[in-house]
Amino acid sequence: QVQLVESGGGLVQAGGSLRLSCAASGSIFSVNSMRWYRQAPEKQRELVAAKTSGGTTNYADSVKGRFTIFRDDAKNTVYLQMNSLKPEDTAVYYCNVLARIRSAAQPVTSWWGQGTQVTVSS
Repeated sequence: QVQLVESGGGLVQAGGSLRLSCAASGSIFSVNSMRWYRQAPEKQRELVAAKTSGGTTNYADSVKGRFTIFRDDAKNTVYLQMNSLKPEDTAVYYCNVLARIRSAAQPVTSWWGQGTQVTVSS
């Protein structure tokens, strides 16, 4: 099993910054992609940013140039640095990790964090 613990959410004024973190622990053999999603009220969950083990990153168009995803593979931790925050960034942010547990023979499985609230006031 894999446990994901998120932190760093909160209330910030427009133009401000926050850094989210997500630490993965458990019977992890290897971590593939680490991702951040968000879900605003009455909207579908959307991919915000992703970073593969090979270093490839991709971002939602709405956050390009403002958000940065980075990983500390030694700690199995992924971060999301959010700058120039806008009210429309308000959402619950979820960490998602694709990982193999216990051995290379296991399939890649998807794990989710509990979510952390980010609220940006105007």
